[in-house]
Amino acid sequence: MGDMDPLDSQLRFVLEADRLKSVLRRSTLNDGSRRENSAEHSWHLALMALVLGEHAPRGTDLAKVSAMVVLHDLVEIDAGDLYVYADEAAQRRQAVAERAAADRLFGLLPPEQGAAFRALWDEFEQRITPEARFARALDRLQPLIANYEAGGKTWHHRGPGTGKGPVGRGRFAGTGPVRPQPRLRRRSPWHPAARTRIIPEVRGR
Repeated sequence: MGDMDPLDSQLRFVLEADRLKSVLRRSTLNDGSRRENSAEHSWHLALMALVLGEHAPRGTDLAKVSAMVVLHDLVEIDAGDLYVYADEAAQRRQAVAERAAADRLFGLLPPEQGAAFRALWDEFEQRITPEARFARALDRLQPLIANYEAGGKTWHHRGPGTGKGPVGRGRFAGTGPVRPQPRLRRRSPWHPAARTRIIPEVRGR
């Protein structure tokens, strides 16, 4: 950032991050009333890290997890949101766009801070450390629960059963078209797939 004052650089980054509020995701709010934006998603993940931290593997640095989930989707400011079940070619293009976005966005910060944030983003993407695995598990769990609460609205729009959604690609449960799903009972607030596939990942099993 040259001779720019560190505070000026930091405020520039914070102001740029406001654009994440305008990036719409494929998933909806729990009530299905509208699409969620990526800033809302990041906030929800940070809250989940706080609430569900006791289920993380022993020794997991939850402050680091919170930082990861706040930072991980900032690249969507430039790259946009890609549906998780997009084809492999689209996934490769998205990965390239996201790396370029990370270069630009974290480059707005003072060099030492920008490098630290970029390292956290890279760690999340690599999914190797306990913190990255826990953060990634939360990132998978939140939209799954929201979609189930909304009666599978996202999957209906994307055509599961045709290779464009989790059912079509053999993910989570079943085959064939998805039927409207009942709302969750309050005494059992987990999609069955969350219990069998993702909750064990959250717990490091």
